[in-house]
Amino acid sequence: MESDVSDELIEVVEDEPTEIEETKYKYIVGIDLGTTNSAVSYVDLTIKDSEKNKIRFLDIPQLVAPGEIGQRSVLPSFLYLPGPYDMPEGSTSLPWDTERKYAVGEIAREQGAVVPGRLVSSAKSWLCHGRVDRTAKILPWGEGTDVEKVSPVEASSRYIQHIREVWDETMARGREGHGLEEQMVYLTVPASFDEVARELTVKASGQAGLKYIKLMEEPLAAFYAWLYQHEKDWQNIMKPGQLIIVCDVGGGTTDFTIIAVVEGENGLCFNRLSVGEHLMLGGDNMDMTIARNVEAQLCGRPGQLDSNRWHELTHQCRKVKEGLLSEKHDKQEMDIAIMGTGGKLIASTLKTPISTSQVEELIIEGFFPFVSFEEKQESGSRKGLMEWGLPYVQEPAITKHLAAFWQRSVPILEEETGRTNPFPDFLLFNGGSLTPAIIRNRIRDAVQKWFHDVAGKEWSPRELHNPKPELAVAVGAANYGIARTFDGIKVGAGSPRTYYVEVSHSQGEEKGDKSRKAVCLVPRSSEEGFDSQLRKPEFEVLTNKPVAFTVFSSNTRIGDKMGDIVMLSEEEITLLPPINTVLKYGKKKEVIPLPIHLEVRLTEIGTLELWCNSQKTTHRWQLQFDVRLGGTPPAQSSLSTETLDSETIELAIKEIQKVFEKERSGNPESLLKNMTSIMELDKTKWSMPVIRKMADTLFKFKQGRSFSPQHEARWLNLLGFCLRPGFGDPLDDWRTKGIWKIFLEGLSFSDKHQCRTEWRILWRRVAGGLKAGQQLEVYEQLFPSLPLGETKSKKKKYHKTPKGKMLSHEGQEIWMALANLERLPVDIKETLGRQLLERFSGEKLNPKELWALSRLGARIPFHGPLDKVVSAQEVSTWLNKLLSSNPEASNALAHALVQLGRSTGDRGRDLPDNDKGNIIKWLDNVPNGDQYKELINNPESALGKSEQEWIFGEALPPGLVISSEE
Repeated sequence: MESDVSDELIEVVEDEPTEIEETKYKYIVGIDLGTTNSAVSYVDLTIKDSEKNKIRFLDIPQLVAPGEIGQRSVLPSFLYLPGPYDMPEGSTSLPWDTERKYAVGEIAREQGAVVPGRLVSSAKSWLCHGRVDRTAKILPWGEGTDVEKVSPVEASSRYIQHIREVWDETMARGREGHGLEEQMVYLTVPASFDEVARELTVKASGQAGLKYIKLMEEPLAAFYAWLYQHEKDWQNIMKPGQLIIVCDVGGGTTDFTIIAVVEGENGLCFNRLSVGEHLMLGGDNMDMTIARNVEAQLCGRPGQLDSNRWHELTHQCRKVKEGLLSEKHDKQEMDIAIMGTGGKLIASTLKTPISTSQVEELIIEGFFPFVSFEEKQESGSRKGLMEWGLPYVQEPAITKHLAAFWQRSVPILEEETGRTNPFPDFLLFNGGSLTPAIIRNRIRDAVQKWFHDVAGKEWSPRELHNPKPELAVAVGAANYGIARTFDGIKVGAGSPRTYYVEVSHSQGEEKGDKSRKAVCLVPRSSEEGFDSQLRKPEFEVLTNKPVAFTVFSSNTRIGDKMGDIVMLSEEEITLLPPINTVLKYGKKKEVIPLPIHLEVRLTEIGTLELWCNSQKTTHRWQLQFDVRLGGTPPAQSSLSTETLDSETIELAIKEIQKVFEKERSGNPESLLKNMTSIMELDKTKWSMPVIRKMADTLFKFKQGRSFSPQHEARWLNLLGFCLRPGFGDPLDDWRTKGIWKIFLEGLSFSDKHQCRTEWRILWRRVAGGLKAGQQLEVYEQLFPSLPLGETKSKKKKYHKTPKGKMLSHEGQEIWMALANLERLPVDIKETLGRQLLERFSGEKLNPKELWALSRLGARIPFHGPLDKVVSAQEVSTWLNKLLSSNPEASNALAHALVQLGRSTGDRGRDLPDNDKGNIIKWLDNVPNGDQYKELINNPESALGKSEQEWIFGEALPPGLVISSEE
């Protein structure tokens, strides 16, 4: 799990000094931590002559070949983890660390092209990948256990560490107070980086030894770089009301920002008006597009190369792209050759030429096509293919994203500038992907076409010259530091978003289908460091009871002030991570309403902090966002569910109370029948809010499970049913704490097989809500009960471990429970899968055990993170063993094979084509086999109802469906 940033590691500085004599820093340093390249610039604050405030670049010594150091203007953001034989001993030694066992920079990039299985790239993109544990050792993605992996945070930290070491070696040797850890560092991040990615960037900086940092948004830094170059003439170029688009397309992300020229008290100044959404789309995608095209030329169709050769091909395509599109390059064609493998190394080498016109067509028409300004983007949150394990956006057309961004921003632009039908006056391009003039010209021509009706047919947006896009962000970061330290020209960069907290509708107040009633917490344009207490409206919250706070942001609404009560549509808001908590108050822990004020703060790293302050006492509670969610929760179903009146629900809940409050007051065996009769609705149609309310009642009367074995079996069965799948409701984290206490208590009647069976079913049903450590403890308790043996670890003993003779069906329930523990370490899953395969014999296979195998080896997890998916190589051996016994055709086996062989688009998880072919061939014998084949062949195919129920093992609560997207 991702941990909070430690205050002991790093100090996020809130206010810089305004006089050079007062500063404790000797340098202002700007670091561009890029997806593909990192760069460093600095200002020497001790210089007071004509060179004062001059920005200089730090050339970065790095390994460029084994044992060879070279100076480079940038540090390629690549990490190589050598094996025992792929590089000569001492190849990664550095002058300041002769024992260094890894390499970053140019040698890492080049050596990684030869041995891609040991290369870590795009670490910055992994920092904002919510389906993995970003602090876990998961990179290089999808590679074998012989590589000592690192986390995305650790990889980022190693780049920063190298920069710090270079600085200390070249700038601070023998000079007290000159080390990088003692300077003010401005580190850049994409403007669209979310709360988690920003916190993890700060964490990586702290691990690398930096003490004083401030995060800055990259598009804004690019504009500050332009201001540095035009410090004396920018006022002659621009006039009030004009608008600037910063279009920043780097290696892994695309960022848009709109800046307005405004009239200030002391002349012209700037305001940042709008920021685009997070787009994982950039040069990496272009390289892969070229690579897929070349792969089709070499192999007949895409998807044929293994992971290592695919990485090698992509690396070569990046070089070809940069070479053929460079203005200094006069060749019209370059060769791409992929070395063979095994004994026929030369014979199996693949080679093909690729021309400039091919590359231009693939990139220009694929990523920068002319699109209609009114053309609507596909709605929904679907992602593109998961190449390299990263969830790139589905729509590759950057011009389409730019048009949509401008359209969303129009109300803000009109409000702030007074212009009707505003259009951009200037374009500032940044990022290595926009270096080729042909790409910049295409974007400018597209923008011109969009606005020629209002701006005139001869009009064209003016390009603001950016001579060194690979260094501009670092320069801008340093210039921002100058502006803050010496009160220079600053861009008003308050929050581009408004923040809201959802409140309940008043009694009698009608709620629209898509309306959300909310109170404005932080108005748009609030500056970093904004800190205020919301006095009106007044709030009341229940203490000593789990409560959920829902917080939204909107980058399109304007005019909302702090405390305003507004109605929001789903289309104009973005949901922030949930806040689920219990406000503990008083010694008696009674549930009482308490009047509170909300206090809010925008931090210096661009995140939101929220507190509840009691109006009656000095109590103050910080509300923590749950920013470390693992996996993707089920999507909300668009299907309507039957609504029950509250009186009917209360009558059904009283049946629970009647059975479990007092001994002999109710019959547990007829409880479910009585509740169904009252509800007049089959239990599978009970909605999530209803069953969660039932679960809360079961917790309240948990002592009733000890009345008899029948009471315990019914209590466990009903609780698991009401809590399934362990997540999906805002308060499920709190309920998980309650269910974990039950686990530690154990069974009251462990000698009764029905209680043992319901115990195992309970943990299968709620597994999705358990943390990794909790799932491991469940495994440690359940696994020894299987006939095949003991666990490797015996650290924890349970005083009430289930005992007694085990029946055959109990073993099946244990397998199903273990298989649903998706956060278990991969090696445990692999062992379980192999042991389960040993049980298979003959043509007929047990459906429950097939289900368990399919969950252990699933290509797409239900609730777990992607880094805990069993490798494709391992599952390939399972599949071959499973099919070699000529099993009888059945729907159970078809479902299992689909889960083991589903296409994801991620070569690190997808099975080889021959394995998929074997599955498809076997499916010819199954009725409705074509619907299964679609899931094997197409990574964008959607799950049907039967597949959804198969994955979970039973029907999900109404209101939840499993998302087929990642």
